[in-house]
Amino acid sequence: MFNQELEVTLQKATADQLKPKPDQNNLGFGQFFTDHMFTMRWNRRQGWHDATIEPYRTFAMDPAAMVFHYGQAIFEGMKAYRGKDDQIFLFRPQDNFDRMNQSALRMCMPRFPQDRVLQALRAMVYLDQEWVPKTPGATLYIRPTMIATEPALGLRPAEEYLLYIICCPVGAYYSGGFSPTKIYVEDSFARSVPGGVGNAKTAGNYAASLKAQDLAHDKGYTQVLWLDAVEHKYVEEVGTSNIFFLIDGEVITPPLEGSILPGITRDSVLQLARDWGYPVRERRIAIDEVIAAGKSGSLQESFGTGTAAVISPVGEFCYREELVQINGGVAGTLSKRLYDELQAIQFGEREDPHKWRVRVG
Repeated sequence: MFNQELEVTLQKATADQLKPKPDQNNLGFGQFFTDHMFTMRWNRRQGWHDATIEPYRTFAMDPAAMVFHYGQAIFEGMKAYRGKDDQIFLFRPQDNFDRMNQSALRMCMPRFPQDRVLQALRAMVYLDQEWVPKTPGATLYIRPTMIATEPALGLRPAEEYLLYIICCPVGAYYSGGFSPTKIYVEDSFARSVPGGVGNAKTAGNYAASLKAQDLAHDKGYTQVLWLDAVEHKYVEEVGTSNIFFLIDGEVITPPLEGSILPGITRDSVLQLARDWGYPVRERRIAIDEVIAAGKSGSLQESFGTGTAAVISPVGEFCYREELVQINGGVAGTLSKRLYDELQAIQFGEREDPHKWRVRVG
């Protein structure tokens, strides 16, 4: 049930509720949270209601809340960027909210009025604008989340939900330089299957990836590259990002066939690559083809795309204990160009021909 006239109330934090600002040179990721949050509730009788920007607080939840038992939890990740003249921007927030509503449909959760929530988000970021970092490359990370809150046992969609948005300042991802990552190719565990929830940004997907990620870390690798769950043959995505390959001058990424996340940065990269005249193909690509291209030298670059890193160049793959180095283990030209272009658009330093940037104030 949509209520386009939904009223958003504001409860400003009092002086004693305001938090000390962290050191902008030592932010890390997800450690400090802003003064305010947005909350909104849904039930079958009222639809969406009680939309409020309020002081950041903890929740009290019933032990029987259905999110704890049946996993109805979805979320998004986006950022606010401080540009020149202290202007603050969001990057493609409507696309994030559209994807969140698609996740809601897949998880039998209610869709929300995107325009009203975006208005509330802009107001909240403006209210907490002093939390948007001023140090180069640092940003304000934004986490919209929806969970099932009805206190009941029994496997069915819940009839009560909470949507909330929290924010945290985060440091520059590449504070030590634009360095490639080492990726372990996982060919025994499975992340998602066709017809499953791989194309939804739901909490369970990430819980399912933790075991393989820990094993990869133990072997000295930063991330896991997942293969398809049926044949363990075709490349799907990295644990926290979509994956791209530049092979003989052609940009290749796995297609959206229901088992991988339709990334906002992924879509932006596809558009920019086409703008620059690169041949672009969304197709199934076998890990054997990737390894063979790496050995022959036709694999010129590989990189992941996502909100946190934007572009994450890959310097090495490990597949069945065989190592393949890419571009001499250094970041490639296309990876760096994409990163620089997206960052310039996001921070308001360059023209925005596709109207991706949204001003907060």
